[in-house]
Amino acid sequence: MDRKKIVIAIDGHSSCGKSTLAKSLARNLGYTYIDSGAMYRAVTLFALRNGWITDGRPDKDKIISALSEIKINFKWDGINEKNVTFLNGEDVEEEIRRLEVSQNVSPVSTIPEVRHEMVKQQRENGKRKGIVMDGRDIGTVVFPDAELKIFMTASPEIRARRRFMELTEKGDTVDFKEILQNVNERDTIDSERKTSPLKKADDAIELDNSFLTREEQLSWTLNKVKEIIG
Repeated sequence: MDRKKIVIAIDGHSSCGKSTLAKSLARNLGYTYIDSGAMYRAVTLFALRNGWITDGRPDKDKIISALSEIKINFKWDGINEKNVTFLNGEDVEEEIRRLEVSQNVSPVSTIPEVRHEMVKQQRENGKRKGIVMDGRDIGTVVFPDAELKIFMTASPEIRARRRFMELTEKGDTVDFKEILQNVNERDTIDSERKTSPLKKADDAIELDNSFLTREEQLSWTLNKVKEIIG
């Protein structure tokens, strides 16, 4: 697999396990993992900290004017074996996964200027190949020429249950119905937004992981990579 480096784009609905698969792939292939979703979550966190989101409505002008102040990068934590997101040098990996950020990330991610800036940073990272990225528009907008495109999906109920268990295991007190509502709302927003809506690329391979284990998903995807690399 070292003979050729490719770009792997993983798109799909929220809470499908895109980042989990992407991280596992990067680890197995020795690739760089770029979590595009974490980038939008970091921008959302920045806005929340500054009080620029009220009742789910972001103050677009203030967010846009501050984009030059927002620097996002990733580092691999070898001790804990996880990818860590840094916002202006601060480890925000845990904070950006909280429900408050989840409830506000979609409106922020629809701001064209925000997406333009994030895409610019993502493309810079992809020039050297050997990367795995996940998000909503990686295969359609960011890397339309990616050698391998995967579109992940699962039923809303299964995705909400996974999210509920993830948050509960972290000690958060959450309501399943609220999480399911959030999943459905994000699906609607992501699919209907004017700028880079969520959709399956024509040449993407669909992966419905409703009843697949993480190991089965990884094995399936590694076989797709082998078919390309040879």
